[in-house]
Amino acid sequence: MARTKEFDPDAALQSALELFWCRGYEATSMADLVEHLGIARASIYATFGSKRELYLRALERYGAQQDPALLAELSQPGPVLPAVRALVCRFAGESAADCESGSPRGCFVTNTAVELAPHDQGAARRVEASLLHLETVLASALVRAQAQGELSEGRDPRALARMLLVLFQGMRVIGKAGGGPARLRDAADQALALLD
Repeated sequence: MARTKEFDPDAALQSALELFWCRGYEATSMADLVEHLGIARASIYATFGSKRELYLRALERYGAQQDPALLAELSQPGPVLPAVRALVCRFAGESAADCESGSPRGCFVTNTAVELAPHDQGAARRVEASLLHLETVLASALVRAQAQGELSEGRDPRALARMLLVLFQGMRVIGKAGGGPARLRDAADQALALLD
């Protein structure tokens, strides 16, 4: 007879996500995971596979938690540019708060892009999928803004979306590196000016 799990795999995955997000892949050992999740090493392996597989599942979970909220923000009926501007301000504000915190986390996707994507194809694919999703959501919103007359016909929504994507990811890196809230505010102000 198969033994029943003595822990909640969903809660364990969420707990692993939090640990990896704070510490990164390399700085998190299996011993750290055993202690943080409160489950045996054998149970982690049996449920999630290797540390790498657990990390990639945590990264997918992060995207599943973040993406719907972003899509909802930019898909509301009515004017679009106020929502895009609010998103720019939110990224700048969250990144500035990261700068000022004692333990900056940044963005889990951006952290993975820097730490793992250069040498891990599985991580690189997941990072690219996340970035493409954000770019597509932004571009769709900007196409809508253009159709509603909020954005001039001479603007390229896809190029503008790519600029915002790069800005957002850069803000997350600056926030995690402690690069200063003034840099983030100035960058946000310049991006907002481009949206006028």
